[in-house]
Amino acid sequence: PSGQVPSVVAPSSAESNTALNIFSEDIPYGEESRKYRRTVYDFDAWKKHRSQDRFWRNMSTIASSGIYRGLLNEVGAVSAVAALAIVWNGLANGFTDFDGVTHEAIINGLPKLTLPMSVFTVTSPSLGLLLVFRTNASYERWDGARKMWGLMINRSRDVVRMGAQWYAPGTEKSGFLEEGAPLAEIDEEVKAEKLNRLSKSVWSFSRALARHLTPPDEDEEQFQKDVRERLEPTQAEALIASDHRPNRAMYDIGCAINDLPMHFMRRNQMDLDVAHFEDISGGCERIFGTPVPLVYSRHTARYLTAYLLMLPLGLYSGFGDSWNHIALVPSVAAIS
Repeated sequence: PSGQVPSVVAPSSAESNTALNIFSEDIPYGEESRKYRRTVYDFDAWKKHRSQDRFWRNMSTIASSGIYRGLLNEVGAVSAVAALAIVWNGLANGFTDFDGVTHEAIINGLPKLTLPMSVFTVTSPSLGLLLVFRTNASYERWDGARKMWGLMINRSRDVVRMGAQWYAPGTEKSGFLEEGAPLAEIDEEVKAEKLNRLSKSVWSFSRALARHLTPPDEDEEQFQKDVRERLEPTQAEALIASDHRPNRAMYDIGCAINDLPMHFMRRNQMDLDVAHFEDISGGCERIFGTPVPLVYSRHTARYLTAYLLMLPLGLYSGFGDSWNHIALVPSVAAIS
């Protein structure tokens, strides 16, 4: 159903790419669930999105949130550091048992694991700037991809519209009918066949581009099924066998346009829209193949990881009123 993310059962042969894979899940939930998070809104979705009950609905689904499930390893690591700090400081400085009796240090000479909060106060502005830049860059990439896809939809409609509107036998040479010349009879079956070929070729470009930007194990089988169902066998097999399927689809569009009876100036105008498909394909490949500079991404990840892993040491003293500082663990888990 729309809006629901199914549970993930990862194949055992996959190689994990999670840095802190505490629960040894072969394919991380966040990676596997990406295919279900390509949201396109309609009227009902917008109505639900701006509903006055959205606050309570969002709060009630925290336990099943995909974001928190994707961050489970990282949150677990920070919580483990907090638990380690509690145990270490209990051994080094004493602890309180369940009966409320305070005991002396078990191991004398151990240093206390704490940090002054001023360390985090000084470094938090720079961390904020790094995260803001990272967020802006990520949104810019997402917005750029959505604009590319929207432009492709617009150009696809335009090509099909011009093909249907300018289909005019007898105007190939002059672009118009000579004065007094009889109107060329249009074979409606031939017209429908040629325009149908054009529309299916235009569809094949968007489908081929979607497959081109999707992992093979996720979409290859469905792609071949869709293509064979909609296109002529020769065209379908040529598209499937092509090394660069979007380019092959553009070639098929050009052939379909050349087969339409119209003046060459109008055909050239249609070809200009097809040329935009090349720009769209290249733009999508640029976004797909060029991440945010890895030096910046790694620096931000290391900075944030070090900040969060050391945060329990800075907050430790502030939880002295709780039993053995135990409230530190859920607090840093919520913060991280």
